[in-house]
Amino acid sequence: MSDQRNVFIIGPMGAGKSAVGRQLARRLNQDFHDSDSEIEARTGVDIPFIFEKEGEAGFRRREQKVIDELTRFTGIVLATGGGVVGEESNRSALTTRGLVVYLHASVDQQMERTRYSNNRPLLDGDNPRERLESLMKEREPLYRSLADYVVNTDGRRVPDVTDEIRRWLNTSLENQ
Repeated sequence: MSDQRNVFIIGPMGAGKSAVGRQLARRLNQDFHDSDSEIEARTGVDIPFIFEKEGEAGFRRREQKVIDELTRFTGIVLATGGGVVGEESNRSALTTRGLVVYLHASVDQQMERTRYSNNRPLLDGDNPRERLESLMKEREPLYRSLADYVVNTDGRRVPDVTDEIRRWLNTSLENQ
């Protein structure tokens, strides 16, 4: 990629945002950032601890600040948390400061990819499938409305998804 446009990756938990983002950044020779990892680095604690102490609202305030700061960088690939789309200021920052790629994953795929994770406080409870379905119903329209490009990640390997995004980026550059 000849220019240094930002690429922001959105989607539900388990879609592969961090893995794809990390590999995409390497292939584009751009810096990679992960908003959840940045929040953990700044606070010195993991996300479940933040949820426990500050609730989801406290976490979302921290996330909003990190998204505002990171999206101001140039030439980065940013993997966001699944709930980033819930806040209008985040949506605005993402759509005005870079290209937004939505990694879509079905609820079945999300269940498969998150079943052993203990770092997903929104899935704590008796019925994680029901929670994932509820989150998808709420967030899917927002993901789609922000996306410059949508990639289905169900049953796909990270390199294949990354290659598809790179092809799209190259085509979008040629068409400018």
